Amino acid sequence: MTLRKWFFLFWSTMAVGAISCIIAGIIMMLSDQEFGFMGMEATGFNASMMAISGLMIGAFSQMGFFAYLTLNYIALSVFRKKYLWNALQGYTTAFCVFGLGYVLYEDRTNNWFFWALPLILIAASLIAAWYKVKQTNKSAFVPTVFLMYVVTFIEAWPALQGETNIAAIIFMVTPLFLCNAYQNMMMHRLLKKTEADSAVGAAKSAS
Repeated sequence: MTLRKWFFLFWSTMAVGAISCIIAGIIMMLSDQEFGFMGMEATGFNASMMAISGLMIGAFSQMGFFAYLTLNYIALSVFRKKYLWNALQGYTTAFCVFGLGYVLYEDRTNNWFFWALPLILIAASLIAAWYKVKQTNKSAFVPTVFLMYVVTFIEAWPALQGETNIAAIIFMVTPLFLCNAYQNMMMHRLLKKTEADSAVGAAKSAS
């Protein structure tokens, strides 16, 4: 991973966060007249503020993504065998599915959101993992599900604390998930391109 490619990933992830926040925010505003910073009468202002929030969420998502990559590197060094680390990730993901539901139920969101969000999030994570496997190999399935669910859950933790607001949770979880998915799908492409560039450079040096 070169500095130029990391810079591209950084700013493009922030752009994904900004766009997804604007779209999610507009949907929230249309479904809830009280959602937003100044109501529907200041839609342009709200969109600008949502874009700024999306930029911050994109940067926050990238911090979580690289924290996971660091954790993955350390865990593989500790466990030595990859299947042990994958098993732990799978167990943690299953635990977090029920954990998220419990957190939402404890805050008494309502009679459906506490189970709807975990199920939707795990379903979306499985779809992302399936697509990642198609792009790479089968060994990417469990890490991708862990990243898409557990890391998103941890990153969205501030929105789950205090006075529970369903609109605020959706507004934060949606761009976080999309930013994580974008980074996960882009990483192997950027690394593959780096390897190809290195091979070309080595061939030119040899000639």
